[in-house]
Amino acid sequence: MNRIIRIAAALALAVGLATGALAAQGAAISGEVKKIDEGAGKITLKHGPAKNLGMDEPMTMIYRVKDPAVLKQVKVGDKVTFEAEEATSGYTVTRMEKAK
Repeated sequence: MNRIIRIAAALALAVGLATGALAAQGAAISGEVKKIDEGAGKITLKHGPAKNLGMDEPMTMIYRVKDPAVLKQVKVGDKVTFEAEEATSGYTVTRMEKAK
């Protein structure tokens, strides 16, 4: 019986940790494309708060992009929704799509 309780507790802990990690990664940020630098693989985005990155205020920032092909899918002035992460080289957009 104790073994079943330990397994159930371990499973509950694993599911909770996985759910928290997915929620942190999946924090979408709304923004607007201000500048695109395809040669450098960077994009300038004006956006609202990005709580998952520790940014509580709206701001305009330059981001690297994980996939340079994403830069061909947007143009200056487009409203977008994106996800980003902090890397050793700076902040990196990991996913982006035009806002609906």
